[in-house]
Amino acid sequence: MGQILFKNFAMLDPTKDEILPGHQLLVEGNLIREVSDKPITAPDAAVVDCAGGTLMPGLIDCHVHIMLAEVFISRLETMPLTLMTANAMAALRGMLDRGFTTVRDTGGADWGIKQAVEQGYCPGPRLFIAGRALGPTGGHSDMRRRTDPGALCPCCNALAFVMGVADGKTEVRKAVREEMRQGCDHVKIMMSGGVASPFDPLDSMQFSVGEVAAAVEEANAFGRYTCAHAYSPEAITRAAHAGVRTIEHGNLIDDASAQLMAGKDMFLVANLVAYYAMKERAAEYGMSGEMLEKNDVVIEGGLKSLEICKRAGVPVAYGSDLLGQLQVDQSREFELRSNVVPALDIVRSATTIAARVLRQEGKLGCLEPGAFADLLVIDGNPLKDLSLFGGQGQHMSVIMKDGAFHKRTLH
Repeated sequence: MGQILFKNFAMLDPTKDEILPGHQLLVEGNLIREVSDKPITAPDAAVVDCAGGTLMPGLIDCHVHIMLAEVFISRLETMPLTLMTANAMAALRGMLDRGFTTVRDTGGADWGIKQAVEQGYCPGPRLFIAGRALGPTGGHSDMRRRTDPGALCPCCNALAFVMGVADGKTEVRKAVREEMRQGCDHVKIMMSGGVASPFDPLDSMQFSVGEVAAAVEEANAFGRYTCAHAYSPEAITRAAHAGVRTIEHGNLIDDASAQLMAGKDMFLVANLVAYYAMKERAAEYGMSGEMLEKNDVVIEGGLKSLEICKRAGVPVAYGSDLLGQLQVDQSREFELRSNVVPALDIVRSATTIAARVLRQEGKLGCLEPGAFADLLVIDGNPLKDLSLFGGQGQHMSVIMKDGAFHKRTLH
C-alpha cells in the first residue's frame, strides 16, 4: 500500500485544547498509520508540504437530506427518480467540496446511492443512511396533497421514495424491519410537527408511545438505533422515555427535557442554518406562508437550545438539514453557532461528537493511528476564523477522503 507523509502543518486534533505545532502524519492506504511530534521515517512515502496550514480531520454533518432536491418537498411528487438521483449526485459532490468527508442522511438516501459513492461512480462523502423517514398519516413525513387520499408508489414517485407512512405498532414494526432489510444504519421517526410539511402544527404529537417503542425495539434488535424529529419538550420527553438515541432539531427544548436527555446519554443534532436559509430564500422556491410562519417560531429557539444543552451536558452534534437549492449554505452553521458556542466546541460537534453519534469513535473525526484517512488542510487557523470553513471549500488546500485526494493544491 502506498504511503503519504504530511509535513509542515499546525495540527488541529479535536481531542486537544489547542492547535499543536511540529507534528507529522503518515497515511498508509486508507488509514492513518502514525502521528508524531518527531520526524517520521518513511523513505518511500510521497510527501505533502502543508505550507504551514492547519491539518485536521474531515468534517461530519449529522443531518443532511441528499435526495430532497426541492425546498418545497411536495414538488418531488412530480419528479422522476432519475432526476432526483442526478440532483443527489451533485449535492454529494458539493458536500465533499466543502470538506464534509462523512454525512448522516436522515431521510431519503438508500443503499443504492450509498453503494454508488463507495464504488466510485460519483464523488461524495461517506454515507450513513436512514432510508425513508417514517411517520404517521398526516404527520411530518406525509407530504401528500389533500386531494390525494391513496398510497403513493415509490418506484415512480420521488416523494414516496424518500418518505414513509405507518400507523399503529404493527405497521411501524413492519416499516422499520423493511428499513433494516434495506441496509439502513439508523431509523428516522417523526415525533412532532415540522416546518416543511404542509398540514401539521409544530406542537402536534405524532408517533404514539407504543409506536415509538415498536420502532426503537426493532432498530435495537438489528443493532441499529432510532433518531427522532422533535421540536417540543413534550415530544422530546416521549422520545427519551421510549429509548430514542438522538433528537433532531430540538429548537424548543427546555431544561427538564434536556436534563432527561443527559441522563439517558442522548445526543442533540442541532441545525440552525436551515431555518435562517429558509427565512431568507425559501419563499422563492415555493415554500408557503404557513410553513414560513412555523419557521419563525423555531428560529427563535435555535441558539437558546444550544445554551440549554450545554448547561445540561447534552452533547450537540453538527447538522445542517438544508433542502434542495439551499444546501450551498451547509458550512454557515459554524458561524451561526459561534454566537453562543466556542469555536473548538463547534469543531468538536462536527468531528468527535459526530463520530460518537455514528458509533465510529476512533475511526472518524479524529487523528489517531488506525482511523480512516479523512483529512483537511485549511489555509489558516479556523479556531480564530470560522469563516475559513466557508466559501464552498475555497480555503481548503487538501481534502482527503479514505486515503484518496479529492482536492490537492499543495505539492
